Amino acid sequence: MKKLITILMVCAFVFSALGSIAAAESFPRSWLWDTSALKMEDTSKFKKSPPYIIGFSNASVSNSWRVYFDLQVRAEAEAQKGLIKKFYVTDANDKPDKQIADVEDLVAKGIDLLIISAATSAALDPIVTRVSKMGIPVICVDRRVKSDNFVSFVNSSNYTQGRFQMLWLCEMLKGKGNIVMLGGFPGAGPAEERIEGGKEILAQFPGIKLLDLQYANWSPAEGKKIMAAMIQSYGNKIDGVWGDGLQNVGAMEALNEAGMKVPVTADHLNAFLVKAQELGFPSMSIDFPVSMGSDAVKVALKVLNGEPVPFFVDVPRTIITTVDTENVKSDLPWSQMAHKDWPGDAWNNTLPDKWLPK
Repeated sequence: MKKLITILMVCAFVFSALGSIAAAESFPRSWLWDTSALKMEDTSKFKKSPPYIIGFSNASVSNSWRVYFDLQVRAEAEAQKGLIKKFYVTDANDKPDKQIADVEDLVAKGIDLLIISAATSAALDPIVTRVSKMGIPVICVDRRVKSDNFVSFVNSSNYTQGRFQMLWLCEMLKGKGNIVMLGGFPGAGPAEERIEGGKEILAQFPGIKLLDLQYANWSPAEGKKIMAAMIQSYGNKIDGVWGDGLQNVGAMEALNEAGMKVPVTADHLNAFLVKAQELGFPSMSIDFPVSMGSDAVKVALKVLNGEPVPFFVDVPRTIITTVDTENVKSDLPWSQMAHKDWPGDAWNNTLPDKWLPK
C-alpha cells in the first residue's frame, strides 16, 4: 500500500500520539474509513511544567490481556520518568465501588491527570464527571465511561471488532446456518459494544439464526463450560461460534472434544492462535492491542503539555484468518502470529524484556 501523502498533515498528530508510525499499513482502518472529521481537543488549559503526578485507575488485572495491558502502562510511565514525578496505579478487581474509591484516593494524592480503564461505563461515569469538573484532565483507555466528560479515549474500535468477527463468520457460513455468541464481561463497554457491532452485521444475514448469547467474562475456563452446555442444548445445530476474546480458546476445546470443527472467532490470545492452527479449526482473530496502555501515557503527557489531542485515539490492529472470505482478508499469515514458543496466555506486545511476565 502506498503512503497516503495527501493526509499526512492530518495524521501527523495521530502518529505522534501513538509513536513513530511511517508505513501506511499502520493507519487504523476504522479511522480511515470513518466518514466524519477527526475531532481534536484543545488542552491548552491543562498545560503545566513537568514533572507530573499521574494516577492510573485500572478496572482489574483479572485476565492475561489485562495483565499485559497494565504492564504496558507501567513500562511507558517508567520510560517517561524524566517527565513523571509520581505514577500511582490502583486495581479495582472488577468492582465498580472499589474503583470509585480508588479514584477518590488518587485525587486526594494531588494528581495532575487521571488515566482510567472503567470497570463499567455507567457506574464510573459520575466520579469521572466529578474529577473533570475539578479541572483534572481524564484519559480513558480500553474502557470509557458513558458520558463524554473526559479529554480523550485511547482504544481500538470495539464496534469494528464485533462487526469484522461477525462478517467473517457469516461469510464462512455462506449466509445460512445457526450460531452462538460468547461475550465478555456483562456491562463492560468493550463487551457490549462488540456484541452490538456483531448483531448489526448479523441482521444483514436473515438466513443465519442466533441460537444463544452468553457472557463468559473473558475466561477460557468459563468459555469451555458455557460452550459445553450449549453443545448439550443444541448439538450439531451449532454451525459457528462468535466470540470477542479469551473465552473462545475454551470454547474451541469444548467443540474439539465434541468433534465439532465449526468456524470460531476470537482475538490474539496466543493459546487460541496456536490451538486453532494445531487443531485445524477455521478461525478468525482481530487483536485488541495491549500497547494501547503505552499510548495512553503518551497522550496524557501531550495533554499536560497543552498539545491538541484527538477525542478518540484509534490504535492500529491486525486481522488474521485461517481462511479468507469475500470481505475479510488476513493482514498476515496465521503462523506469523501464533508463537509455539510463547506461553499460552501471552499477547503480542511492545514491552521491554525486563517487563515481560515471568
